Amino acid sequence: MVGVETGRFTVGVFQDIAWAEKGLKALTQAGFVPESLTVLAKESADLGALFTSTFGVAADRFELPAIGAALARGPLVEALQGASRDLAKLGLSGTMRRVGFQAHDARIFETLAARGGVLVAIHSEPRAADALAILHSYGGGNAAIGAWTGRV
Repeated sequence: MVGVETGRFTVGVFQDIAWAEKGLKALTQAGFVPESLTVLAKESADLGALFTSTFGVAADRFELPAIGAALARGPLVEALQGASRDLAKLGLSGTMRRVGFQAHDARIFETLAARGGVLVAIHSEPRAADALAILHSYGGGNAAIGAWTGRV
């Protein structure tokens, strides 16, 4: 893992935009502010609307290995970019270690997103377990908490 503290992220992948929208609404109703949320998925018109309703602004566009054209916004994107701004070069599978996920978890997230899933991440260590429960409750597949090294 990179020596820079990037904070803790809870990540899950929803099967489609409709389920992601339900999960994001549940997260905001539970008190998670939009600034703590990240959404990343293959580019589509419906996805653009999700960004506008969730963040009030458009998403950034990336060309990601294994996913292709993707839209993304949120603190996880900045953490994955790193100082060298190499998310577009290394993709999810090459950068998720920066936030404490093992390579096999990163490949799963990347594969699910490439198949049309919507990755949602929450940057909130004190409430990581709450975020994980909400992701699971609303269909966030393979939901997990990263960077829990040395913890029980």
